Amino acid sequence: MANTRLGDLYSFWSIVFVILCVLGVTAGIVYIFGIQVAGQRLLEGQYYWVFIGLFSAAAFIALPAYRGQTNVPFYDVIAAITVLGISLYFSSHAWEMMQSSWTNFPMGVVTWVLMLEIARRSGGMPFLLVCLLLGLYPLVADRFPGLLMGIPYSFENMIEAHIFRVEGMMGITTKIVAEIVLGFLVFAGVLIATGAGDFFIKLASAGFGKYRGGPAKVSVVASGFFGSLSGSVFSNIAGTGSITIPTMKKVGYPPHYAGAIEACASTGGVLMPPVMGAIAFVMAITIGVDYATVMIAAILPSLLFYFGVLLQVDAYAARKGLAGVIDPTLPKARVILARGWLFLLVLAFLVWGLLYMRWEFYAPWYACVLLIALSFLQGHTRMNLRQMFEMVRQTGTLVTQTTAIILPIAFVVSALTITGVTGSVTSGLIALGGGNIFLVILFGVLACFIMGMAGLAIVAYIFLAVTLAPAIIEVGGLNTIAVHFFIIYYAMLSGITPPVGAAAFLAATIAGARPMRTCFTAMRLGVVIYFIPLFFLFQPALVLQGDLTPLIYVLPSIIVGIIMLSGGLEGFLLGVGHVRGILRVPLGVAGFAFSFPGMLTTLIAGAASIAIVGLIWMDNRKTSPDPA
Repeated sequence: MANTRLGDLYSFWSIVFVILCVLGVTAGIVYIFGIQVAGQRLLEGQYYWVFIGLFSAAAFIALPAYRGQTNVPFYDVIAAITVLGISLYFSSHAWEMMQSSWTNFPMGVVTWVLMLEIARRSGGMPFLLVCLLLGLYPLVADRFPGLLMGIPYSFENMIEAHIFRVEGMMGITTKIVAEIVLGFLVFAGVLIATGAGDFFIKLASAGFGKYRGGPAKVSVVASGFFGSLSGSVFSNIAGTGSITIPTMKKVGYPPHYAGAIEACASTGGVLMPPVMGAIAFVMAITIGVDYATVMIAAILPSLLFYFGVLLQVDAYAARKGLAGVIDPTLPKARVILARGWLFLLVLAFLVWGLLYMRWEFYAPWYACVLLIALSFLQGHTRMNLRQMFEMVRQTGTLVTQTTAIILPIAFVVSALTITGVTGSVTSGLIALGGGNIFLVILFGVLACFIMGMAGLAIVAYIFLAVTLAPAIIEVGGLNTIAVHFFIIYYAMLSGITPPVGAAAFLAATIAGARPMRTCFTAMRLGVVIYFIPLFFLFQPALVLQGDLTPLIYVLPSIIVGIIMLSGGLEGFLLGVGHVRGILRVPLGVAGFAFSFPGMLTTLIAGAASIAIVGLIWMDNRKTSPDPA
């Protein structure tokens, strides 16, 4: 995410920013919990425009117009006042918008331009181009050939749909950030402010730091926890990577390898339960299921991904002889747990609220109250006034940056919806694949990757969820949740895959490594994320859907396959020893085939695996020194 320019904690603009954020979160609490104001509950449109105005104004205060800008110039102040004033005016006319299609074209255009500028500041020029070009598509929809042809709109009607209608800013995108994600963002901010990030890093260090390659394993585990809490790949890399990457380099991991580990671990954290990122909430709304269903479905794929990363960093450490770190000053696990038990209790409460009580977006608010109350029981978590102010600013920054990313996506959603192009793309993909499910999936993989490179994963998912997902489901009759997770996973791959690899590039910057080399290394370390989506697409039991009986034989074969694949990639097989170069490729291929959820491939690969592992074992016996 973008950097902020708020300056000192008690600077003028920092205080203004905090006031805007507090008002925005307060409005959210009033609306979400149905608190009456002047004897009436807020209408949806009223709240949405108040939320948009306050956090858009906060975005113009916090997010710099260009890299290195530290002050808040007059034009940003004007932009903040303008977007807040227009939004409050729109809020006062929310009832007319609902009843009589009330619009205001000049103010709508100004709002559209300001939202595009927020897109540029939050996501960079590529994100701006995605929102702008796809948002302008309705103007020329009838000029495209074949499946890309849609219903054309005039500029005025397009602005009306983008700004005032449920297809645009009054629809799913604002609902996601203003109702569903808001509580989780506030919860994440409170967790981090009370020291949860430091607790998880210390806990991971106590559990894994002393073993071979310990700092790398700490990075994987800590980034998994932190990524789940923050919901952001980039803030995860910046937050944990600044600590774990130097430690990994210190014990002998090359800079590119240390950066790649952090990039992989942070990428997977976004889909690590219980909190996950905004994209999980988008999925829940898109397919019409509760968040608990999505959270449960994400458990096995995320655990398998982290299992693969841990195996590879362990194999590299074994092959290179990298020892763990014995730090006599680091407290024991029981001491760390005694100091940080409240974080685990609150996370358990959150999971209970989501799964058992089905509180949905109420759960994080209750968890926030519990965490703040518990934080006063211990001296190291008890916050003074300065720390509380800092917590509010940190939480406001998280909400503002997320809002700035998600709001402009409304233009993409609106453009795809009003032109009717989603249906034609779906039918076109089916026709292009000739009704063959494997061809349609191949086109889907390419589309996910290209869309992931073009913008953010959430943009790619929104587009493909309404175009590609119906095509795959219609042709193959596959499980809906498995198909949507398939799209999410492949859309996220661009973060660690050349030529873009934004997550790997950021980690390379922290590590002082070559970006492209870091990117290719991250691609190898994250190999599980490249094929697991294909597995659960054809075996929905892996996302805990349908009949779970196949897990009895599918899950063990995948685990063993990942062990062999990791051994082939890194040159060290767990429990057997070093793998010579000539045997690494066949071991990796056999591991992939053995893990594929098909009885025939598993049996054939199993026989081949036994032979290959036997050769590796004998090879290690020959090369090991004679004990006599």
